[in-house]
Amino acid sequence: MVPEQHERPLDFPFAFPAGTAQPGQLALLRGEAPVARVTLATGDEAWLVTRYADVQLVLNDARFSRAAAEAPGAPRMGASNPGPDVLLGMDGPDHARLRRLAVKHFTNRRVERLRPWTQRLADSLLDTLVETGPPGDLVPGLALPVPLMLVLELLGVPREDSPRLCAWTDTAFSMTRHSHAEIVAARGHLEEYVSGMIALRRERPGDDLLGALVAERDEGGRLTEKELVGFAFLLVTAGYLSTVNAISSGVLTLLLNPGELAGLRARPEAVPAAVEELLRHNPSAITGALPRVVLEDVELGGVRIRAGEAVVPAIGSANHDAAVFDRPELVDVARATNPHLAFGYGVHRCLGAQMARMELQVAVATLLRRLPGLRLAVPEHELRWKDHPVSRGLLSLPVEW
Repeated sequence: MVPEQHERPLDFPFAFPAGTAQPGQLALLRGEAPVARVTLATGDEAWLVTRYADVQLVLNDARFSRAAAEAPGAPRMGASNPGPDVLLGMDGPDHARLRRLAVKHFTNRRVERLRPWTQRLADSLLDTLVETGPPGDLVPGLALPVPLMLVLELLGVPREDSPRLCAWTDTAFSMTRHSHAEIVAARGHLEEYVSGMIALRRERPGDDLLGALVAERDEGGRLTEKELVGFAFLLVTAGYLSTVNAISSGVLTLLLNPGELAGLRARPEAVPAAVEELLRHNPSAITGALPRVVLEDVELGGVRIRAGEAVVPAIGSANHDAAVFDRPELVDVARATNPHLAFGYGVHRCLGAQMARMELQVAVATLLRRLPGLRLAVPEHELRWKDHPVSRGLLSLPVEW
C-alpha cells in the first residue's frame, strides 16, 4: 500500500524487478499518491513526482530550481552532483548564456554529418563481434563504444584513454557500489583529466568541439574557466553514459518482445519510430532527471511543497502514465503518438537528444541488418544491472545469433 503523507517516507530509488519491468511502486503512486514523500539513498528527503503532467510542470517551471539543488546543504540523490558551474546545475541567465554557446554544436545538420562515421563504427564493431562469437556481449561490443567513441571523436580525446575515462565515470556516477571517498576521487580524476585536455588545446588548437569551447573562453570571453571545465566534464561523462544505457536496454526490450522485433525486421524503415518507443519504455530510467529545489511554496498534485524542499521528477514513471499513453506497459514500435519525456522538457531538455536518437537508430538498424537471428544468451533473470542515481544500466547483454 502507498503510505499516507504523514507516514514514514518510502525509500527511493525502488528495487527493480528482473528484466524490463518498472518497480510496482511507481504505478501505485501514479494512481494513489502522485506526489509522495521519499527518503533518498543519501538519507535526504524529497518529493517524488510520478504523473506525466506534474513531471512536465516540474521540468518547465522556474520555481523548481536546478541551481538551488546544487547549493550547499541541498538534498542529494548521490555522492556526486554536476556542480554549480555545469550547465545541468544552472538556471536563469547563466544557463541561457551557456546553452546558446552549446546548442549550435548539436544542430540536426551537424548530427547528420556524423551519421556515416557512426555507421562505419557500428559495422566495424559488429565485424569484430561476429568474428569472435557467438556468444557475444552487446554492451562492450556495441552499446558502449558507439556513444563513447563518438564523444571522444567530437572532443578530440585519444581513444586509448577511453578505459580509464569509463572506469572513472562509472565510479563517479554510481550510487551504492562505491564508497564516498572512491566517488569523490573518481570525480577528481575526471576533472583533472579534462583540465589537462583543455591545457593541451591551448598549446595545440584543434577544430574539434573542445577546441571550439576553448576558443569561446579565450577569444570571446563568453564563459569562465570553471564553466569551460564543467562543460567539458559534462560532455566527457553525461555525453555518452545515458546513451549506452538506452542502446543496451532498448535492444533488450526488443529481444524480450519478439513480435515487435519481427515486425521491425520486416519494416526496417520504421526504426526511427521504434527508437522513440524504446526511449519511452526504457527500463534503464529510474528518474531520468536530476532533483529540483522549490524556490517558493507550491501546490502540486494536491500536495503543498514548501520552499527549500527537493522534488524528484520521475521521467520513467511519466512515460508510463496511462493518461497520456495507451496501454503504456506494452511495447508498440508502431506507436503513432509518442510525446515521451526521455530527453526531459523545457529549458533543461537534453542538448544531445538528436545525437542520441541518431546513435540509437544506427545501432538498432545495424543489428537488424547484420544479425537477423539475434537472441538472448541467458535467461532474463540472470541479467545484471548497475546502479545510478538517475539511470540504471545493464552491466552486460549476452547474446547469440
